[in-house]
This record gives sequence, structure tokens and C-alpha cells, in this order.
Amino acid sequence: MLKPAILCVDDEVAVLESLEIELRQAFNENYFYEFAESAAEALEIIDELCEDGINILVIVSDWLMPGMKGDELLIKIHQKYPKIVTVMLTGQADKEAIERTKTQANLHAFLQKPWQNSELIKAIESGLTKL
Repeated sequence: MLKPAILCVDDEVAVLESLEIELRQAFNENYFYEFAESAAEALEIIDELCEDGINILVIVSDWLMPGMKGDELLIKIHQKYPKIVTVMLTGQADKEAIERTKTQANLHAFLQKPWQNSELIKAIESGLTKL
């Protein structure tokens, strides 16, 4: 059976590298970990994973990214895949974007950068219990 996936989206490679280390330390090899540097790349990865029959459980996304912002991305994903748990991890997001994501993408958690590792893992774990 294929492992489910956790997808992280951020335009900063250093953030994605930090997230990978933290997720692997917390969850070992229980999940596939995928990383995208843009919303467009994230949407491609989601389509590929779904085509391969891999269940995406959680998406952790930045808000301020070139092209499509994180709220737009999470709303688009939620419309197509409403069971995916969404987490926004950002240093900059306006209150309207956060509220929009809560109401239109069922945002599970909002965390500020720089984040606390334990806070991020706790948010993901609590999201996984909802599945």
C-alpha cells in the first residue's frame, strides 16, 4: 500500500529544507514528503500524486508567493479535494486572506514565521486526527 503524502509549498528553498527536516524527525518515513516552490508547481504535484493513487493528507503553504498567493492556492485545492487538511505558515498575510482561507478552504491552522517546530507538528497532528 502506498504511503500518504504531506505537501509543503513555499518560494524559499531554505524554508522547504527546514520543513523537510522537521517533518522527517517528527513522522519518520510514515509519509511521502513533497515540496513545491510555487502554487503552480504544487498543483502539478497534487495532480501527479492523485494520478498515482497517493492520498494527500496535509498541505502546509506559505501565503506571500509569486504568481498565486497561498490563500488562492488553498481555496483552489479545497474545492477539488475538500478532505485535505490545510495549514498556512507565513510571515506576511493580511487578515482578509486568512479569514477567506478559513471560510473557503476550511483552514485548519495559521502559523506565523518564524515558527516553533512543536507548534507546527502539533497543528499537523491535530489535522491528521480529523481525517
